[in-house]
Amino acid sequence: MSTMVDKVASALYLSGCVKFGSFRIKSGAASPYYIDLARVLSAPEQLCSIAEVAAERIKQIMTADQIDKLASIELKGALIAPSIACRLNLPCVIVRKEEKNYGVTGRIAGADVNKGENILFFDDVISEGLSKVEGIKALQELGATVKHLLVVVNREQGGKENLEKLGYRVYSLVNISEVVDSLRKRGCIPEHQAEKVIEYIRQFHK
Repeated sequence: MSTMVDKVASALYLSGCVKFGSFRIKSGAASPYYIDLARVLSAPEQLCSIAEVAAERIKQIMTADQIDKLASIELKGALIAPSIACRLNLPCVIVRKEEKNYGVTGRIAGADVNKGENILFFDDVISEGLSKVEGIKALQELGATVKHLLVVVNREQGGKENLEKLGYRVYSLVNISEVVDSLRKRGCIPEHQAEKVIEYIRQFHK
């Protein structure tokens, strides 16, 4: 198990971002775990750990491709993105889910989006992946290029593969199976709970 995986898994667990039990997720399906990245705001040390790992991953991407700005969509990814952007000295863009029709209107907050810029899109988790396209579209309509997507946790439900078929390069700090394995090995969660999550993941890979 890599140090990076253990570091992120520990940060998610200690901050209460990852919970185990029975949860109803956005699609309406039942899940044996839930990830709420907003919880990391209550744990500054864990927030810094995740931001540091994410920044290092983006630095690796930047060795092969120019990245001009970091973007995310409200709410969860947008809460963490500024902490990452500070470590990279990159301007940060937040895409609103809905158009703002007063004051400074539009869907973009933070840095301006200019034609020809290469923007890396960041978010908290990826499930099926299709919701990411809506946020990326708002950037592309302003002339930006989005080739790279980074998420904290890949739920391993086909989203990475779906977006890669559309031509995006998708990265995650951890897969949920890696998080579970790390926590199980360190005695943070019991064996039966880990098995429930692994069995849940298997249904998406039949």
